[in-house]
Amino acid sequence: MNHVLIVDDEAEIRESLESILREEDYLVTTAATAGEALELLRDAAYDVVLLDIWLPDRDGLDTLTEIRQMESANVPEVVIISGHGTIEAAVRATKLGAYDFLEKPLSLDRTLIVLKNAMKARQMREDNQEFSRQLTKGTVTGNSVPMKALRQQIKLMAPTNGRVLIYGESGAGKELVGRAMHAESLRKDRPFVELNCAAIPEDYIESELFGYRHGAVPGGPTEKRGTFERADGGTLFLDEVGDMSLKTQAKVLRALDEQRFLPVGASHPVHVDVRVIAATNKDLEEEIARGNFREDLFYRLNVIPFFVPPLRDRKEDIPLLVKEFLQQFGAEYGRPHVEMTDDALAALKQYHWPGNVRELRNLVERVLILNPKTQRLERKHLPMLVYRDSARDANKNNGREEFTSLLQAREAYERDYILKKLDEFHGNVSRAAEGLGLERSHLYRKMKALGVSVKE
Repeated sequence: MNHVLIVDDEAEIRESLESILREEDYLVTTAATAGEALELLRDAAYDVVLLDIWLPDRDGLDTLTEIRQMESANVPEVVIISGHGTIEAAVRATKLGAYDFLEKPLSLDRTLIVLKNAMKARQMREDNQEFSRQLTKGTVTGNSVPMKALRQQIKLMAPTNGRVLIYGESGAGKELVGRAMHAESLRKDRPFVELNCAAIPEDYIESELFGYRHGAVPGGPTEKRGTFERADGGTLFLDEVGDMSLKTQAKVLRALDEQRFLPVGASHPVHVDVRVIAATNKDLEEEIARGNFREDLFYRLNVIPFFVPPLRDRKEDIPLLVKEFLQQFGAEYGRPHVEMTDDALAALKQYHWPGNVRELRNLVERVLILNPKTQRLERKHLPMLVYRDSARDANKNNGREEFTSLLQAREAYERDYILKKLDEFHGNVSRAAEGLGLERSHLYRKMKALGVSVKE
């Protein structure tokens, strides 16, 4: 249901318009002054405002300017109405951002046509804003065998309307795969809408999915479009779908089967055409056995299963990912030519990466920020945790130390012991030197020789 705000100081006109528009199935709110209208606009989302040019407390065109300048992703279209219409006023209103200009007495047919077109214009503007947020299409980076296979699977399955269930650990890149699927699908020119089911409290997830009408949520706007409705014609990405409650699962199942749903507080269902791509870091078959996930919903979602491998299983992709992140953050921070040395990349490839690609991305950004004048990021610039664990992993095999020389074994032990002391004293080199029984300058020389950094 589209929401219209009528702003006119004449009660007869407000009541007449409200009655007519309600019969046309519009949700209508009215205001008698500019101040009242602006207050309503700050509290709720409206699609179109019918705004009188003569108001008792403020000029309608000044009010139009204030509406267009509101900091909101849902700024409504504004149609100016006036009993003293002139070409000059109409031109000025258009320049200020009005969608159209109507003269009193209002023609019912023309008013309804202008209102319908304004609704379409606002929807197109909203869709364009959504598309602009998606200009960076999902790219699945990596030349490892698992990633090549994943890209082939995306290319094969993306043009279909089959539902997809993406498995993978947190931070592995499940959302990126979902975006890549959308970018290569027949729906690529329609919205890609995402919802993290684990991040929404149980009391609110239903309204997030299906929206609500007539102020069904206390203290919130009078109307809200849910993710299913906003994704109409496009793709809905449900992240961490395994965290939905059984009650919500039942409603999602029905929406998938019927491609329609009833917003909270609404009396009429909303019909949609949505492709659902779901993702989870859980074993859903195990969750089914525990009674935490509906088996029928699992079979609806698991039409095309995907698996995103953890970063530790495709470490050969780390150099490509680092290069991509350096380009991204380099452009963002005005440092487009930063690179990482082979020695540093080798250390990163030895690390276990429990946080997967997300952890690597955060690390690259952190190292770039902490070394603002460095164009070549070296091994010594890496955080201590990565450096220490990479040294351990490089020199261990099934719990047994493997070194090619006594010197290598001694350096590995010294590096690890110095890092432990630095950790113990929270990176304070002077106190770590005292704890090691060394002069501060001696410890600095030793750290430099071993490639130990305390920038982290």
